[in-house]
Amino acid sequence: MPLRFVAVTFDAHHPVQLASFWARVLDRQNVEEAGGALLPGDETQVGLRFLAATSEKSGQNRMHLHLTSSSPDDLQHVVDTVLGLGGRHVDVGQLPGEPHVVLGDPEDNELCVIGPGNKFLAGCGFLGEVACDGTREVGLFWSDALEWPLVWDQDEETAVQSPRGGTKVSWGGPPLSPKSGRNRQRFRLAATDVAAEVKRLVARGAVELSARDGGVELADPDGNEFSVVPEA
Repeated sequence: MPLRFVAVTFDAHHPVQLASFWARVLDRQNVEEAGGALLPGDETQVGLRFLAATSEKSGQNRMHLHLTSSSPDDLQHVVDTVLGLGGRHVDVGQLPGEPHVVLGDPEDNELCVIGPGNKFLAGCGFLGEVACDGTREVGLFWSDALEWPLVWDQDEETAVQSPRGGTKVSWGGPPLSPKSGRNRQRFRLAATDVAAEVKRLVARGAVELSARDGGVELADPDGNEFSVVPEA
């Protein structure tokens, strides 16, 4: 059985509050866990997990979420919702007139609300994309690791998507944002045989780091930490 993509984990100073923000933005169930909270995903939408941590954000995150919109009015509604719940506008160097709006959540994690008519995210659902800094090599690694098809491979940019559709995971190619310590956003995966999956992933270019967060933490070929935990 292939790895299951459980969630993107966010380190947070106030995980329950941050989970509540995202639950209201995405209209999802908010399930409190030890040390944090989980917004479960489904077969087509990636889950989000919020874990208590004391680390400080330094520079832009190596990944951020893309929310989709169906019309100009819908885009404005999503932006107003994020701002009304405690988000803010963020300047990451975007140009005037770009067809998306860059915001930050209450703990300054970047997100984008994508304008209507974006063909790449058509049919992907409201949480349309997890957009990551990353090389082509890491995109190929994750396609193999998750057994998800490569749905984009051009100019060093890659993207994968579950065979069932839904949220895409993409990597924008070099240059990568500088990495300072352990990433505050990480993939969380589940497997029926964790040891066998760790062995498989290491053979494909991952590095095993340590036992952590209820499973095994590894790093992908770009050095990004992720965890593999036992399937519930």
